[in-house]
Amino acid sequence: MDLLDWYRGGLSSRRLAVLVKHMPRDSAVCREQDGEAAEWSVTDYLLAALVDHMAAANWMFASVHSDEDSDPPEQPVPVPRPGDRERQEQAQQAQPEEAGIPDPAELGRFFS
Repeated sequence: MDLLDWYRGGLSSRRLAVLVKHMPRDSAVCREQDGEAAEWSVTDYLLAALVDHMAAANWMFASVHSDEDSDPPEQPVPVPRPGDRERQEQAQQAQPEEAGIPDPAELGRFFS
């Protein structure tokens, strides 16, 4: 398919939009729009969830069966998923307002 057909009038704008919308997940357009999430399939998300649940179960088993005098085992770190960084940044920015934690300016006004 030649995209110049759209410019020449041989390809309608609607058909071009349909073609772009239904590109395969591994296409450059999808990778540009979705980032690394385009590379993850449903199977990949399910496998990551399975690994996280197995790590949590193993951690719980080790926590229950460890000696009382020894240090507790460290909690498992979840498998990083596409978009985790952005969600964490948004949560950190929104956390003080949602949790009711005052910012430094409000603390200064309160104590002065």
